[in-house]
Amino acid sequence: MSKPVIDLITNTNIPTTPPIWLMRQAGRYLPEYRDTRAIAGGFLDLCYNPKLAEEVTLQPIRRYGFDAAIVFADILLIPQAMGQKLWFETGEGPRLDPISSGSSLSLARTRAHLAPICETLSRLTTSLPSETTLIGFAGAPWTVATYMVAGRGTPDQAPARHLADTNPDAFQEIIDMLVEATITYLADQIAAGADMIQIFESWAASLRGADFERWCVQPVKAIIAGLRDKGLTTPVIGFPRGAHGGLGVYASTVGCDVLALDTDVDRQAVRDECGADVVLQGNLDPQILVAGGAALDAAVDAILDDFKDQRFIFNLGHGIVPQTPPEHVAQLVARIRGQN
Repeated sequence: MSKPVIDLITNTNIPTTPPIWLMRQAGRYLPEYRDTRAIAGGFLDLCYNPKLAEEVTLQPIRRYGFDAAIVFADILLIPQAMGQKLWFETGEGPRLDPISSGSSLSLARTRAHLAPICETLSRLTTSLPSETTLIGFAGAPWTVATYMVAGRGTPDQAPARHLADTNPDAFQEIIDMLVEATITYLADQIAAGADMIQIFESWAASLRGADFERWCVQPVKAIIAGLRDKGLTTPVIGFPRGAHGGLGVYASTVGCDVLALDTDVDRQAVRDECGADVVLQGNLDPQILVAGGAALDAAVDAILDDFKDQRFIFNLGHGIVPQTPPEHVAQLVARIRGQN
């Protein structure tokens, strides 16, 4: 059976109904996810348990019949695999022991450490419906490095920007190690069964000009080139969140097949810039999904109208937030598929 997401990328035909999946579609807004996470223990325990990670990946597919499933994992598993201590504080998110160079990191055990994620992918190749695209993912080096340097998420990524400005060689060392580890990790995900890859550049907005080119564009370009050098033609989604200038140039430079758009993007401008060569993905505001009702229907209709003549995957402009009512996700899917 064909897979609508892959068909959209490999063909030039525009389907009547766009395929849909949602970032963080497996998550805390679903009661069944909360039950499974309680069984696993902590968040990282769930990531590294292939059986339970498979289960939470499947949960939104069972509920909503999304056209793609994204493997349950986290972008910060790579630094942990490289030897950096990682833990999650309840209600506060990830914490790491901050670093200022790559001297404490090692690539020697990354593949073994991340093998459970690949096992989850392998399990999903047999448990997903045959028409469902299986997506693997990783964080882009700049975004991952911002957490590694600061030891946590920061509102403006100032610690990483400071290190990049004051000791660019040390920061480049971290980036280069992340590029190498990410190429291997994504190649292993593809070997395990991923049909497609997304690279999350969540903090692209904090860089401009030459810094954006050096720390955002070039590392992602190197990752995609590294996959292609291995003979892997698997489609790649690039998501430079907040990088609103020159998105078409970003897509063509890094070599991604799909360009994911955040909530604040001018859809018409991006469409005009990219033309038909790049498949677009996005960009419903997650807060409108929380609101539901007529506001949700209107927002969905506006996106569908803006992209009616474009190869397009419906998604959010960022991940589902935990307070999202599950019935609003059902409303969204029904609206897109012409069922309400």
